[in-house]
Amino acid sequence: MDETGNGPSRKTGGRRSASGRPRKGWLRKLATFVLGCGLLGVVGIVVLMLYLRSQALPVGTFSQPSQMYDIHGNLIASFQSGQNREFVPLKNIPQHLIEATLAIEDKRFYDHVGLDLRGIARAAVVNVQHMNMLQGASTLTQQLARNLYLTQDRTWSRKMKEALYALQLEMQLSKDQIMEMYLNDATYYGNSAYGVQAAAKLFFGKDVGDLTLAESALIAGVPKGPRYYSPYFNMDNALERQHLILTEMANQGYITEQAAEEAKREKLNFMTPEKKSVAASAPYFRDYVRQVAINQLGIDEREFDEGGIRIYTTLDLSMQKAAEEAVAKQLANSGELQAALAAVDPRNGYVKAMVGGKDYGDNQFNRAISDSRQPGSAFKAFVYLTALQQPGFTAVTRFKSEPTVFTYDGGRKTYTPSNFAGKYPNDYIDLREAIAKSDNIYAVQTIMQVGADKVIETARKLGVTSRLEPLPSLALGTYPVSPLEMASAFGVIANQGVRVDTTVVTRIETATGKLLYEAKPTKQKIVEPEYAYTLTNLMKSVFDPGGTASRVASQIKRPVAGKTGTTNTDAWMVGFTPELAAAVWVGYDRDRVIDSVESYKAAPIFADFIETSLEAVPPKLFPMPDNVTSVYIDPATGKLATDKCPNSRVEAFVKGTEPTEYCSEHGSAPDTGKPAPKKGGSWWEDLKRWWND
Repeated sequence: MDETGNGPSRKTGGRRSASGRPRKGWLRKLATFVLGCGLLGVVGIVVLMLYLRSQALPVGTFSQPSQMYDIHGNLIASFQSGQNREFVPLKNIPQHLIEATLAIEDKRFYDHVGLDLRGIARAAVVNVQHMNMLQGASTLTQQLARNLYLTQDRTWSRKMKEALYALQLEMQLSKDQIMEMYLNDATYYGNSAYGVQAAAKLFFGKDVGDLTLAESALIAGVPKGPRYYSPYFNMDNALERQHLILTEMANQGYITEQAAEEAKREKLNFMTPEKKSVAASAPYFRDYVRQVAINQLGIDEREFDEGGIRIYTTLDLSMQKAAEEAVAKQLANSGELQAALAAVDPRNGYVKAMVGGKDYGDNQFNRAISDSRQPGSAFKAFVYLTALQQPGFTAVTRFKSEPTVFTYDGGRKTYTPSNFAGKYPNDYIDLREAIAKSDNIYAVQTIMQVGADKVIETARKLGVTSRLEPLPSLALGTYPVSPLEMASAFGVIANQGVRVDTTVVTRIETATGKLLYEAKPTKQKIVEPEYAYTLTNLMKSVFDPGGTASRVASQIKRPVAGKTGTTNTDAWMVGFTPELAAAVWVGYDRDRVIDSVESYKAAPIFADFIETSLEAVPPKLFPMPDNVTSVYIDPATGKLATDKCPNSRVEAFVKGTEPTEYCSEHGSAPDTGKPAPKKGGSWWEDLKRWWND
């Protein structure tokens, strides 16, 4: 009790002995408990070590082929069909290659027991500080255990097994044996090359024992990301990592700083990669899916190649075949002329076909995803879609097409575009004629009126991510884009203004069926459907007589809209039906000028592909939104046509923007207020007129 008789003294905090001193029995009990736990822990560790030492290591399973499927479940490719692997004893591997590997991968390799507790603690601190997994702490032994016995799953159970196998390896093998196995079995360098001997021959055409310090440092850096750090895919990344490794080797005392600097300056002579086999289907698409899965979806590179996973894609093999055949047909005997094609289902954003060049075996560069080519007049679709959403701009808006000098930047600069072959109507034309004949003066007049910034905003909403600048020349497609971007953007117009995320992978599963990834594309209304339809209706005229794609109109047996584009070095045909949007590019890789014959090859490729791909699909008209009306107009005046107007045509307008005044140039307006229907024309024109009415 304390002095007041109210309980134990606060100073002692507990009971007193008969002598008045605090009892210490609880301290002894606590100490005994802690000591007991410690002894149990030590005993547990000893028992675990003895158990692991007594157990045989599992049989190494280096790989299990991963497989890729199309949208219908048909096999596209089975990966890791053949491995390039050659065992080399550790004594035959240069010391500087071993040291380069240690410097960048596991500097405490000869000091830990398979798990680097110091490294784990350091990585944990960094990760907690940044609230992110910025650092890992896997040792070479752990990497070897994972690649020999486990999958690449990012789960705690896999990490635990990896740690146990690493301890087991350390107890049953020497450090040199582990290093020998790691350099021969656990390292993958891309191009089906496993182990340092295969890598030395792949990159430098020599045995591993003949590698220089500079070559060894480059090879040591590749396994971190066989595609990202391979000199065949990204030379800048490969050399940057090589320099980092040489610096680390100097910092850790393996080499002098002078040797490191000399190695950094050494010119490396790489072997030319062997010609790729193209036995499997859709090779450019396969490479693109691989790139997306690894760089965007977080799939481990080695797991993608040999983890036994199943990748389900959006590709339609029948459409892919049609695309490849269409390109091959037009580019036969065409020398170095190249082509690319990308096709997207506008309703769900699925990429249905992709051709990145005419010969994958000869060149693996994927032109379908490369944003290095100017789209030319195909870009005008974005200019006109922007304009149609501005007050007062409709299908009958007229500008005079004649040689014109445009001023901009507050009058400080000028721009003088020209029409193809220097041909001008030297008269007023409306939007339909401007689209059909790809009039450049009309396009620049339009962008000057609506503003280049607004056009860029529209293009961004449609999914164009390439660099664009707010200049008058933007209207003529002077900034490079990719065929996939163009197909996706035109797909938004085909889908009545609704953009769906472009998708190539629907889901990825492990060999046991565990779901690793599932696509959930988002949908967003970018443009009101009435404006998308109005532009679509106008772009159908590209295939009418006199239009820039009229020469292929007879090949297409269904409603189609599109836009051609031609520069000195590029030819494009981008278009769509309600079910499919496609972009075709034709040109040379080195910006060589194309001639008139070569510039005409894009449209036939497009036509062949569309008709063959949709052969089993009944033709479908573009659905007209409720907020659209169709009236007969007189092209010469842009007013409502009368029965006296000789060239009247049906034109679509957003309700409330259609003309209300009748043409008076060809006679008085009818009392009924309705124009007489146009006489004559094909059954197809009559059907379209009936549908629009």
